[in-house]
Amino acid sequence: MDPEPQSQSNTVATVEQAIDRLAQHLDQAKLSYGHGAIDAQSEALWIISKQLQISPSDTLDQLQAPLDHRLYDAALAVANKRIQTRKPLAYILEEAWLMGVPFYCNEQSIVPRSWIAELITEGALEPWLPADGRALDLCTGNGSLAVLLALSCPDIHVSACDISAPALAVAARNLDRHGLSSHVELFHGDLWSPLPDPNDENRFDLIICNPPYVNAASMRNLPAEYHAEPALALAGGEDGMDLIRKIIANAPDYLSERGALVLEIGNEVEHFHKAFPQIPVIWMDVSAGNEQVLLIQAEDLR
Repeated sequence: MDPEPQSQSNTVATVEQAIDRLAQHLDQAKLSYGHGAIDAQSEALWIISKQLQISPSDTLDQLQAPLDHRLYDAALAVANKRIQTRKPLAYILEEAWLMGVPFYCNEQSIVPRSWIAELITEGALEPWLPADGRALDLCTGNGSLAVLLALSCPDIHVSACDISAPALAVAARNLDRHGLSSHVELFHGDLWSPLPDPNDENRFDLIICNPPYVNAASMRNLPAEYHAEPALALAGGEDGMDLIRKIIANAPDYLSERGALVLEIGNEVEHFHKAFPQIPVIWMDVSAGNEQVLLIQAEDLR
C-alpha cells in the first residue's frame, strides 16, 4: 500500500477529521487489533492523542480543535510504520493505556491488556482484600495489573513475580512511573519459586494471574501482531493449561484461609473444564463476557 501523501496546509482540519482520515488509511491495510485498541478508529485516536501529548479520553474532548499539519504528518508516519511492520501500536509508541492509566511498553513484555484490570478498577475484587491485606500478581509481565492494584487499594501490600528478567525491567519502569517502586515488591523466577516459603505471615489474600494460556493450535494461527510479542507470555502448551496446572497445584500453599485465586483464561473455557472438572469456580463478568476470568476460593482448592 502506498503511504498517504503528507499534508501541505498549516492545518489538516479538525482533530476529528484527522482521526477519521487516519482510521481510513489503517483500515485499508487489513491490520489485526486487540492490543489496547479494538479497531482502526480507536488506533487512529490513540496515534493522534500521542502527538497531542494527552490521553485518548482527553483527545475526545478536543475533536473540534484544529490540528497542525506537522502533528498530522507525524501521526501519519506512525500509522505507516504500523502498517509496514504489523507490530502492535503500543510497541511503536512505547506506551499503552489500560483502564485510563498509561504504561511504558516495549517488545520485552506483552502489551498491557487483561480483563482482570476491569475487576480491579471496578472494585469487584475488594471483598477478598482486607485492610492491610496482601496481594500477588503472578506472571506480572509489564507490571500493569500490579500497578492498578496498588493504585486502587493503596492500603494493601502488593507483590509481583515473573520468569522474564526483561519483562520485570519493564515492570520496574512502570512502578517508577507511577511512584510505586517502594510499594510493590518484584520477584524474578518461575511461578512460585522466587517467593518466600509460605507461612501465616506471608500468605496472600488475593492472587491474580494473567498467565500464558493460548493453546498450540491457536498459537500457530495468531496474526503477525501477536507473534511480535514474546511467545513465553502467550503459549500455554497443547491445551493452553500447562502453566495453569502448575498455578492451581501450588496456589493453596500461598493463599490465606479465606483467600482467592483469580485467573484469566481467555477463550480456553472448554480446555479449562476438561482439565479441572472437579474445581468449583466463580465466573467474573467482564466486558468480553462471563467465561474469560474465573475466581477460585482457597477452600475449594484444598
